[in-house]
Amino acid sequence: MQRWQLPAFGREHLQLVQAPIPEPGPGQVLVRVHAASLNYRDLLILRDGMGMAPALPLVPGSDMAGEVVATGAGTTEFAAGDAVISTFFTGWQDGMQPRSSLPLGFPGPGMLSQYVVLGEDSLVAAPRKLDFAQASTLTCAGATAWFALAETAHTRPGDTVVVLGTGGVALFAMQIARAQGARVIVVSGSDDKLARAARLGAAHGIHRQRTPDWAAEVRAITDGRGADHVLELAGGDSFGRSLSALAQGGRVSLIGNLQGDELRGSVYPLLLGRATVQGIGVAHRRALQDLVRAVDWLGLAPVIDSEYALADLPRALDHLERGAFGKLVVRMS
Repeated sequence: MQRWQLPAFGREHLQLVQAPIPEPGPGQVLVRVHAASLNYRDLLILRDGMGMAPALPLVPGSDMAGEVVATGAGTTEFAAGDAVISTFFTGWQDGMQPRSSLPLGFPGPGMLSQYVVLGEDSLVAAPRKLDFAQASTLTCAGATAWFALAETAHTRPGDTVVVLGTGGVALFAMQIARAQGARVIVVSGSDDKLARAARLGAAHGIHRQRTPDWAAEVRAITDGRGADHVLELAGGDSFGRSLSALAQGGRVSLIGNLQGDELRGSVYPLLLGRATVQGIGVAHRRALQDLVRAVDWLGLAPVIDSEYALADLPRALDHLERGAFGKLVVRMS
């Protein structure tokens, strides 16, 4: 089989290599990977391991969809021919995350490989209505949006949800919030992306360069009330604006840190607005299973910007660095 691996930090060191197809052990499943979707986290791992010290070489990538080829002794949930997707974490089934749980793609095994072996509790049956490329986008981006909107919060018809950006998590959040009956406001720095978000169902779009105080615009759109929920994907100074955009008793789901590792903003909107700030670190396996059922029931269609062949991973990473509308997917064959 072929797989991508990183023997030293830096994208220039990425290698597409030949490797033996692994065999599943007890409780494990061998999956032929058909598609793997990329996340911004993958760029950070390739750059410097996100400050951690992994054993090298590592295989990057956490999100995949594929077909079960073989199972080890004692497996009960899956059989050869089943379509499956990976969970983002190993060992996190439900409830609070165990300390022993590991994210795939580092320090757990990577998915940018034509075959992978995972424990059966690190897999979920794929949606029936999606192809492999679409299904591969649920592991991280889809599950993160679902966990924010349907697991840790209870979005209701008539709520206002603000989504920052138009990447994978943002567009999943927009679609899920609309299915819950919410009005969605998208904040982006691109007229083209705002227009595309409107065609997907966003009720309002705010251009953040022309309207830097987008929190005030959210209040104007909502007749002064503010948003019930803001999905914060940038961090930095954007966090303060997210707090200012909230209705009393509103919530900020902190998901991304594109502006760095610090959060900046006044404490007063947090105190006077009685706001809740929730950190979202993807989701457990049960939430991903719930999302799969919702995807099939709603007919939700993940937004894929572009697909790349396995050998074209460097081009896909360049695209990821520039920014995508939705998800980028690598096809394994």
